Amino acid sequence: MTAVMWRYGRPALVLLLASLAVGVPLWLVVVTSAKPQAEAIKPNLDLPVHWQPASNYQDAVSQGEMLRGFVNSLLVVVPSVVLVLLLGAGAAWVFARRKSRLVSAAYALCISGLLLPPAVITIVMELRQLGLANTRPGMIAVYTGMYLSTSIFFMTGFIRAIPMELEEAARMDGAGPARIFARIILPLLRPVIATATIMVMLYAWSDVFYAFFVLGGGERATLPLNLYKVASAQLYLNNWHLVFAYVVVMSLPMVAVFLVGQRKIVSGITSGAVK
Repeated sequence: MTAVMWRYGRPALVLLLASLAVGVPLWLVVVTSAKPQAEAIKPNLDLPVHWQPASNYQDAVSQGEMLRGFVNSLLVVVPSVVLVLLLGAGAAWVFARRKSRLVSAAYALCISGLLLPPAVITIVMELRQLGLANTRPGMIAVYTGMYLSTSIFFMTGFIRAIPMELEEAARMDGAGPARIFARIILPLLRPVIATATIMVMLYAWSDVFYAFFVLGGGERATLPLNLYKVASAQLYLNNWHLVFAYVVVMSLPMVAVFLVGQRKIVSGITSGAVK
């Protein structure tokens, strides 16, 4: 009886702990974003006595310059995702099809970014030498380099499972490497491409650490960096209702992306890592 209870109780316990770990912070953010300032000075899990979500979100959007931050985030995240997908797919195709010690060493070097954290001081100094510090191209280059290892890792495992006969048949029909890559490899990589897109967007959209050192704020500040700036200013000092309202609005695009592509995340990870 005890073994049966433990067998069915263990998954329930894991789900309960996971729900608490995710649900409690989420509840705190949502309810605080609907409170007036007097109730939100000390954030807690209590429901608001006086509800004012509309005015809080309106103030967060207007006073926090969210529109400009949203545009800046798009101008940085979207090109980064495109470069990670294209460069990752091209490199993964080479690593999956060619066998040599040099290729194996290059593959190990490329995926080493999964384990080795980027050195922010070195990155900033290198960008200054190249004249890319405090610029969007510099930020795009940083995100591309940071997340390219993940893309290459998943895509290489997936391409290795694609039969070589498909490419050989295309070559016999006169297709060149570029056409084979565009017409055969990329369409078959859709599950992994969807996974890489979602993962890179989630990480880059919420990044504030590297954006702080590379962009430095100002007119090019992304949404998380803009939140950090305004939360540190006098306007948002102790105004937790506005800070959490900003967080909710900032998170909505990525929540929508995750809900739409959550199935692709699982299928893409298993396809790239197991096959």
